[in-house]
Amino acid sequence: MDRVTEVSPPSGPHAHDGRHGLPEDPAHPAELPEYAERVLAVAETIPPGRVMTYGDVAEWLGEGGPRQVGRVMALYGGAVPWWRVVRADGVFLPGREQAALGHYREEGTPLRTAGPAADGHVPRIAMARARWDGLPLVEGGDEEDAGADGVPRSGAKGARGGASRVKRAT
Repeated sequence: MDRVTEVSPPSGPHAHDGRHGLPEDPAHPAELPEYAERVLAVAETIPPGRVMTYGDVAEWLGEGGPRQVGRVMALYGGAVPWWRVVRADGVFLPGREQAALGHYREEGTPLRTAGPAADGHVPRIAMARARWDGLPLVEGGDEEDAGADGVPRSGAKGARGGASRVKRAT
Protein backbone atom coordinates (compact mmCIF):
# COMPACT_ATOMS: atom_id res chain seq x y z
CA MET A 1 0.00 0.00 0.00
CA ASP A 2 2.87 2.44 -0.64
CA ARG A 3 1.11 5.55 0.63
CA VAL A 4 2.83 8.87 0.33
CA THR A 5 1.79 11.95 2.23
CA GLU A 6 0.69 14.73 -0.03
CA VAL A 7 -1.16 16.74 2.59
CA SER A 8 0.64 18.57 5.37
CA PRO A 9 -0.20 17.40 8.89
CA PRO A 10 -2.04 19.82 11.15
CA SER A 11 -0.10 22.39 13.11
CA GLY A 12 0.36 22.17 16.88
CA PRO A 13 0.91 18.80 18.56
CA HIS A 14 0.13 16.95 15.33
CA ALA A 15 2.55 19.09 13.37
CA HIS A 16 5.62 17.80 11.60
CA ASP A 17 8.88 19.70 11.51
CA GLY A 18 10.52 17.81 8.66
CA ARG A 19 13.08 15.97 10.83
CA HIS A 20 11.29 12.63 11.23
CA GLY A 21 11.19 11.03 7.81
CA LEU A 22 9.12 13.50 5.82
CA PRO A 23 10.82 16.05 3.62
CA GLU A 24 10.04 19.70 4.26
CA ASP A 25 9.16 20.06 0.57
CA PRO A 26 5.62 18.60 0.13
CA ALA A 27 6.29 18.33 -3.63
CA HIS A 28 8.63 15.41 -2.82
CA PRO A 29 6.64 13.06 -0.57
CA ALA A 30 8.37 10.21 1.27
CA GLU A 31 7.21 6.64 1.78
CA LEU A 32 5.82 5.93 5.21
CA PRO A 33 7.00 3.28 7.67
CA GLU A 34 4.89 0.10 7.58
CA TYR A 35 3.37 0.67 11.03
CA ALA A 36 2.40 4.23 10.05
CA GLU A 37 0.70 2.85 6.92
CA ARG A 38 -1.42 0.55 9.08
CA VAL A 39 -2.35 3.27 11.58
CA LEU A 40 -3.36 5.66 8.82
CA ALA A 41 -5.37 2.93 7.10
CA VAL A 42 -7.38 2.43 10.30
CA ALA A 43 -7.95 6.18 10.63
CA GLU A 44 -9.32 6.22 7.08
CA THR A 45 -11.86 3.48 7.88
CA ILE A 46 -13.43 5.30 10.84
CA PRO A 47 -16.85 6.43 9.64
CA PRO A 48 -17.78 10.12 9.69
CA GLY A 49 -19.29 11.09 13.03
CA ARG A 50 -17.43 8.32 14.87
CA VAL A 51 -14.06 8.20 16.66
CA MET A 52 -11.49 5.72 17.92
CA THR A 53 -9.00 6.44 20.68
CA TYR A 54 -5.26 6.11 20.15
CA GLY A 55 -5.44 2.97 22.29
CA ASP A 56 -8.36 1.59 20.28
CA VAL A 57 -6.35 1.88 17.07
CA ALA A 58 -3.38 0.09 18.65
CA GLU A 59 -5.66 -2.64 20.01
CA TRP A 60 -7.37 -3.05 16.65
CA LEU A 61 -3.99 -3.44 14.95
CA GLY A 62 -2.78 -5.81 17.66
CA GLU A 63 0.51 -3.95 18.03
CA GLY A 64 1.95 -0.80 19.52
CA GLY A 65 0.14 1.31 22.03
CA PRO A 66 -1.53 4.71 22.36
CA ARG A 67 1.78 6.57 22.34
CA GLN A 68 2.95 4.89 19.15
CA VAL A 69 -0.35 5.64 17.43
CA GLY A 70 -0.19 9.23 18.70
CA ARG A 71 3.31 9.57 17.30
CA VAL A 72 2.20 8.34 13.88
CA MET A 73 -0.74 10.72 13.92
CA ALA A 74 1.52 13.59 15.00
CA LEU A 75 3.95 12.97 12.17
CA TYR A 76 1.71 11.82 9.33
CA GLY A 77 -1.93 12.35 10.39
CA GLY A 78 -2.62 15.31 8.11
CA ALA A 79 -3.16 12.93 5.17
CA VAL A 80 -6.17 11.26 6.84
CA PRO A 81 -9.19 12.35 8.92
CA TRP A 82 -6.98 13.00 12.00
CA TRP A 83 -9.91 14.36 14.04
CA ARG A 84 -11.40 10.85 14.22
CA VAL A 85 -8.46 9.48 16.28
CA VAL A 86 -8.79 11.02 19.72
CA ARG A 87 -7.82 10.98 23.37
CA ALA A 88 -9.76 8.54 25.54
CA ASP A 89 -11.22 11.38 27.64
CA GLY A 90 -12.82 13.04 24.60
CA VAL A 91 -10.82 16.26 24.97
CA PHE A 92 -9.99 17.88 21.64
CA LEU A 93 -6.44 17.97 20.34
CA PRO A 94 -4.75 20.98 22.00
CA GLY A 95 -4.10 23.74 19.52
CA ARG A 96 -6.52 22.23 16.98
CA GLU A 97 -9.78 22.64 18.92
CA GLN A 98 -11.52 24.91 16.41
CA ALA A 99 -10.48 22.89 13.35
CA ALA A 100 -11.60 19.67 15.02
CA LEU A 101 -14.86 21.23 16.20
CA GLY A 102 -15.68 22.24 12.64
CA HIS A 103 -15.17 18.66 11.45
CA TYR A 104 -17.18 17.21 14.34
CA ARG A 105 -20.11 19.54 13.70
CA GLU A 106 -20.01 18.87 9.96
CA GLU A 107 -20.01 15.10 10.50
CA GLY A 108 -22.54 15.10 13.35
CA THR A 109 -20.11 13.63 15.90
CA PRO A 110 -21.83 13.43 19.31
CA LEU A 111 -20.46 16.14 21.61
CA ARG A 112 -20.85 16.99 25.29
CA THR A 113 -21.37 20.66 26.12
CA ALA A 114 -18.60 22.19 28.18
CA GLY A 115 -19.49 24.04 31.32
CA PRO A 116 -18.41 27.59 32.12
CA ALA A 117 -15.43 26.27 34.10
CA ALA A 118 -14.03 24.56 30.98
CA ASP A 119 -11.12 26.24 29.25
CA GLY A 120 -12.64 28.30 26.44
CA HIS A 121 -15.97 26.44 26.77
CA VAL A 122 -14.84 23.94 24.13
CA PRO A 123 -17.05 20.84 24.20
CA ARG A 124 -15.75 17.29 24.48
CA ILE A 125 -16.58 14.28 22.38
CA ALA A 126 -19.40 12.22 23.89
CA MET A 127 -17.28 9.07 23.89
CA ALA A 128 -20.06 6.65 24.88
CA ARG A 129 -21.99 7.60 21.74
CA ALA A 130 -19.19 8.50 19.31
CA ARG A 131 -16.73 5.66 19.93
CA TRP A 132 -16.51 3.14 17.11
CA ASP A 133 -15.52 -0.45 17.83
CA GLY A 134 -14.10 -1.18 14.39
CA LEU A 135 -16.90 -3.52 13.35
CA PRO A 136 -18.53 -3.10 9.95
CA LEU A 137 -21.55 -0.85 10.24
CA VAL A 138 -24.80 -1.19 8.36
CA GLU A 139 -27.58 1.35 8.61
CA GLY A 140 -30.82 -0.25 9.73
CA GLY A 141 -29.33 -3.74 9.84
CA ASP A 142 -27.11 -6.04 11.78
CA GLU A 143 -23.73 -4.48 12.65
CA GLU A 144 -22.04 -7.74 11.72
CA ASP A 145 -23.06 -7.30 8.09
CA ALA A 146 -20.81 -5.56 5.62
CA GLY A 147 -20.64 -5.18 1.89
CA ALA A 148 -18.93 -7.79 -0.24
CA ASP A 149 -15.79 -5.70 -0.01
CA GLY A 150 -15.85 -5.87 3.81
CA VAL A 151 -15.80 -2.09 4.09
CA PRO A 152 -17.43 -0.73 7.26
CA ARG A 153 -20.70 1.12 6.78
CA SER A 154 -21.82 4.23 8.69
CA GLY A 155 -24.70 4.37 11.14
CA ALA A 156 -23.27 2.27 13.96
CA LYS A 157 -25.07 1.80 17.20
CA GLY A 158 -21.87 1.85 19.25
CA ALA A 159 -19.29 -0.40 20.78
CA ARG A 160 -20.08 -3.87 21.97
CA GLY A 161 -19.69 -4.95 25.55
CA GLY A 162 -17.07 -7.30 26.92
CA ALA A 163 -13.49 -6.91 27.97
CA SER A 164 -12.44 -5.30 24.71
CA ARG A 165 -14.15 -2.30 23.13
CA VAL A 166 -12.46 -2.87 19.79
CA LYS A 167 -12.71 -5.88 17.53
CA ARG A 168 -9.34 -6.73 15.97
CA ALA A 169 -8.80 -6.89 12.26
CA THR A 170 -8.87 -10.34 10.76
